[in-house]
Amino acid sequence: MTFSIVALDPKTKALGVAVSTAVPAVGSVVPHVEAEIGAIATQAETSVLYGVDGLKLLKEGLSASATLEKMLLRDTHRERRQVTIIDIEGRAAAFTGKETIEWKGHLIREDHVVAGNMLTGGNVLQAMTEAFQLETGSLAQSLLKALKAGQEAGGDKRGRMSAALKVADRRWKSESRPLLDLRVDAHHDPIKELCRVYSVSRKYFQIPE
Repeated sequence: MTFSIVALDPKTKALGVAVSTAVPAVGSVVPHVEAEIGAIATQAETSVLYGVDGLKLLKEGLSASATLEKMLLRDTHRERRQVTIIDIEGRAAAFTGKETIEWKGHLIREDHVVAGNMLTGGNVLQAMTEAFQLETGSLAQSLLKALKAGQEAGGDKRGRMSAALKVADRRWKSESRPLLDLRVDAHHDPIKELCRVYSVSRKYFQIPE
């Protein structure tokens, strides 16, 4: 019921997730990010444990694929899940369960993974990865461009309602504000509004380009 992207900027080592869906409050459950550790999106029949436990496993030194495999093995409802992971080394992994709703799928590319379920078609993910690769700005900007491209290609086949952007960047990590964590809920055009909120936040919090 969602489309998302997890990514790493190999130059700055920033990590992030961008996501949108046709139900409220996607930012409270799907994106999970920790600076210098990894980024995870957990969706379809969402289990936040994939994000919480996944970051713990990455912190212990497991790779993205080993982390995902370990969590799937202990989940009896794994075929209802969709999970994507990228770690600080750029290693990526993804899983789309057989019981998730069509159109469903994921694409693993260099430094990012796109995934979605209940989409209008596979062209949504293709548009996202192409937009991400073409953007030359910051990771946050690249994630937003990918999200926008996914919506323009059709997005969630039920419509649109919420979107979120979560980025961890060691260049501005602090105990008080380690993440860029932006959310838009119950909006007729959530991705456009998320881009506006990011523009305001970037200037206010002096977020690096």
